[in-house]
Amino acid sequence: MATTILSYAGCSTCKKALAHLKARGVSATVRAIVDEPPTVAELARWIPASGVPIRKWLNTSGQSYRTLGGKAHFDALPEAQIAAALAADGKLIKRPVLVVEKGANCTVLVGFEAERWNELR
Repeated sequence: MATTILSYAGCSTCKKALAHLKARGVSATVRAIVDEPPTVAELARWIPASGVPIRKWLNTSGQSYRTLGGKAHFDALPEAQIAAALAADGKLIKRPVLVVEKGANCTVLVGFEAERWNELR
């Protein structure tokens, strides 16, 4: 089982999530979401695995989202363009993102909810 958390060092929710994993003895590779955002190919796999619609992947409280035009802008975009925007700017992505790979299966959680994260263990 490979566990990766995409996080942003300045994000308090990401810090809580990392502390939560550590307290439970879960080893995870930390990937800086701003420096290495998910690729379009990763998003194509992870979004369906998350069960969360692509628009719910958007960090709607972030500056990148507001700078690009916010809700009106993203509501007008097709999903392929939203995926390209997410892949181009990690700050557009709601974080943290937890990816658990088990062979061919993949579980993805977007945002931090301790109860949901506990279910993965």
